[in-house]
Amino acid sequence: KHLLCRRLNACHCTAAALADDPTFCRHPLFDYPTQPATMASDQIRQMVNFILQEAHEKANEIRVKTEHDFNLEKQTLVHEAKLNIQEEFAKKEKDREIQERIQRSAEIGECRVKKMKVRDDLLQTLVSEAGSKCAMIARGPNYAHLLQKLIVQGLVKIEENEVTIFTREEDVSVVKQILPEAIEEYVSIMERESGIKLTPEVTVSEDSTKFLGESTHGGVTLKAYDGKIVCDNTMTARLNLVYEELLPSIRAILFPSDD
Repeated sequence: KHLLCRRLNACHCTAAALADDPTFCRHPLFDYPTQPATMASDQIRQMVNFILQEAHEKANEIRVKTEHDFNLEKQTLVHEAKLNIQEEFAKKEKDREIQERIQRSAEIGECRVKKMKVRDDLLQTLVSEAGSKCAMIARGPNYAHLLQKLIVQGLVKIEENEVTIFTREEDVSVVKQILPEAIEEYVSIMERESGIKLTPEVTVSEDSTKFLGESTHGGVTLKAYDGKIVCDNTMTARLNLVYEELLPSIRAILFPSDD
């Protein structure tokens, strides 16, 4: 104790006191009698027990904190994994829905195309049957009168003095026969409408390479200015014109479900 006291540079022990009892120091920190060895052992044991208890408590605290952090981290990872799985599932579900929509749209489009094709075929069949009816008219007794009206209408439409008429080979003789009457009617109409009497030069083409085909079902084609001005007044052209004009009505009659 004295040595410890001297190291602390705070010893107040006198030489006489040290001579009487070298183990006794009068420093205030050590101013107590020497305790028995058993008491010191008990104190040491208590200190050891206290330190061990503190160590156990600290270790338990560390363990509890570690378990808490572990559980918290595990819950975080599990939650993130669930979110990732849900996002992946939602993405796959969305992709599946998109693919189904694309496939359904493609099927609907294909059905519409087929439907339109069937309808177009039906309409073309209708036009073909109507053309056959026109061919029957060309073989009827009133065909010559019809040709005359078609020629007059074509001349009025072109409004030219030099006109060439093209027709089918079997209709050339009929056209030549009714041409004077057609010209006279045309001149009369123009004189009545404009007050001017015209003298048109209308000829019938007999060039075998320029005869109209049987697909025209009769009628005439008028040309002027070396073919630069054309008036197609054949039966097929008139049929197509009527078909285009009446197509909405025809569709409403044949396909009422679209309304």
